[in-house]
Amino acid sequence: MFDFARLEAVNINQEAPEENPERQYYFMKKCREWAKEEEMRAGHPLTMSVQTLGCQMNAKDSEKITAILEYIGYRETEEPVADFVLYNTCTVRENANLKIYGRLGYLKNHKKANPSMRIALCGCMMQEEDEVERIRKSYPFVDLVFGTHNIYKLPELFYSQIQSGRRVIDVWKEAEEIVEDLPGKRKYPFKTGINIMFGCNNFCSYCIVPYVRGRERSREPQDILEEIRGLVADGVTEVMLLGQNVNSYGKVVTKGQVPESMMSFAELLREVNTIQGLKRIRFMTSHPKDLSQDLIDAMSECDKVCTHLHLPLQSGSSAILEKMNRHYTKEQYLDLVARIRKKMPDISLTTDIIVGFPGETEADFEETLDVVRRVRYNSAYTFIYSKRSGTPAAAMENQVPAEVVKERFHRLLETVQQISSEITAEKVGSIADVMIEEMNEQDSSLVTGRLSNNDVVHCKGDKSLIGKIVSVKLTESKGFYYFGEIV
Repeated sequence: MFDFARLEAVNINQEAPEENPERQYYFMKKCREWAKEEEMRAGHPLTMSVQTLGCQMNAKDSEKITAILEYIGYRETEEPVADFVLYNTCTVRENANLKIYGRLGYLKNHKKANPSMRIALCGCMMQEEDEVERIRKSYPFVDLVFGTHNIYKLPELFYSQIQSGRRVIDVWKEAEEIVEDLPGKRKYPFKTGINIMFGCNNFCSYCIVPYVRGRERSREPQDILEEIRGLVADGVTEVMLLGQNVNSYGKVVTKGQVPESMMSFAELLREVNTIQGLKRIRFMTSHPKDLSQDLIDAMSECDKVCTHLHLPLQSGSSAILEKMNRHYTKEQYLDLVARIRKKMPDISLTTDIIVGFPGETEADFEETLDVVRRVRYNSAYTFIYSKRSGTPAAAMENQVPAEVVKERFHRLLETVQQISSEITAEKVGSIADVMIEEMNEQDSSLVTGRLSNNDVVHCKGDKSLIGKIVSVKLTESKGFYYFGEIV
């Protein structure tokens, strides 16, 4: 839980502190003073719209951004236009970039009508020099641009912008430090994500992430454990440990030296499992090449670790996996699955699969289908390969014709859905624990929650159940989800 007393203790009548996070606390308070005056000039409460594209890492960053802006004096709105509009961008696929430009075009006339409106861009897209240059030249009405490595510096950058009245662009090629003790605003009071590391060292040939998120940096374990204890004291009962590759946690820390206090991910998992009051532990994403036997043992030993593992396959062909730079073969992946299931027979496995990677033949695709049938995933995120500028795969020869990729994609989808439906049907009639997360969006008489294995369950209930774990009889399967009755 964030210590606001530490923030309030900062004296803004002196020079700004040199060290973070106190330096950012200083500028938060400075911006707060400005916001009070700005609200009087505007004649209405200041509003903000923080819009997040991409992964759970971005979502976690947006929680910090929202909390900082809220402290300054902005109120959240569901409207796409506000006094402060921020897009936390994704750049995994190029159409994500196009979405941003479309949204900026929409805001242009609103900014003309309200010059005091502020527009900010941050996140992965802003780590690409070409995109920043395009913003600089073609979108002069954007006020603030920063990247993935200096999210924590938002208060200082914002203060610089409001004082100067000019655009501020501050994008770093590499991270300088991990700044702890920043506020965050959780979407759910009872569950949240926890960053345990940042960046990626894997350089899969189709992926832009290492170029925009930087090299791997692990947080100190005691900082993570202290954060979780504080969150549990504030009502959190489920945490999701986040990283681009959580299995390599502890190998690299910010300043390049691994301290004696550092531990492996398996060891961290065991420590988190001992925290009193915590009920569920999840994590993602898990790279197969770094999933150790010790981690498999830890998952099976820790009673709070959920019975779900997301284990990206990407392709079932060893030849394609080599071109993808995934560092494992089909046989190694299947051996890993066998070892996981030996320790945890009831584990739910989900995955990511790319169809139509350059050079993929029909035989390669059949290898993928073979793995899907042998592993029997509970569900899979399936993607049609698309070129991503700046990655090695974009320059590869033998790009697969679109009509071939589309046909393969549909075959894969049918196979995944059939298996998922069969697995889900097996649990009908059983009783399982469900954490109720929210009111159902389609039917106000229903609540929606998740099993330990991450399957979704809908059942009759009211908002008093939200955040609680209840026993539910699974009465009907709908392929990817269940209907049930609380018992």
